[in-house]
Amino acid sequence: MKKAVVLFSGGLDSTTCLALANAQGFAVHALSFDYSQRHAAEIEAARKLAGLMGTAAHLVLKLPLGTIGGSALTSELAVPKDREAQEMASGIPVTYVPARNTVFLSLALAWAEVLGAPDIFIGVNALDYSGYPDCRPRFIAAFQAMANLAIKEAVEGHLSIKIHTPLMAMTKAEIIKTGLELGVDYSLTHSCYDPGPGGLACGHCDSCLLRKKGFAEAGVGDPTHYQD
Repeated sequence: MKKAVVLFSGGLDSTTCLALANAQGFAVHALSFDYSQRHAAEIEAARKLAGLMGTAAHLVLKLPLGTIGGSALTSELAVPKDREAQEMASGIPVTYVPARNTVFLSLALAWAEVLGAPDIFIGVNALDYSGYPDCRPRFIAAFQAMANLAIKEAVEGHLSIKIHTPLMAMTKAEIIKTGLELGVDYSLTHSCYDPGPGGLACGHCDSCLLRKKGFAEAGVGDPTHYQD
């Protein structure tokens, strides 16, 4: 089987992305990160889902992004709540983690080179959440170009890296419908930025609101357990 590295947080988007890689016949090597994020419940979700979805391997790497700080996800900064869609789309939010996807993709690239895997999947989306600069098509294209200049296997002509972004132009509702067709159990995924005790979703952060909106627009019940 063709090997692929899939960046896998255990959230709605990355789980759908992993399911799509499976459906395309890849032997999925899932890569997750413990970066001192306040929503660390996603790591346990990723571990559970990786086992259930038949991944060839699953790595969870620890990163010191919490030491660097600069984000509401890795510091004591407050997570924004109950924002309108227009507000979410205007500017880069405080939940942006400095250089996160650059760091994640670099480590995925390193593992891909070791595996001899030319394909890397990342569940970035530029429609329902375009605030993050490292989720946009220009960034992905630039990283792919850099990747093929950076690693030994590519420079020597043995590997040509391709970054797959199958969710880039999809709405959250389209992502959910796609995942359901592929048998994804969204009740096991975790999306909340500011979960309460036991990992229950807050229901009010940007990620929760977009998740709720997606299920509503898809016309299917939201299986998420919210605090309220």
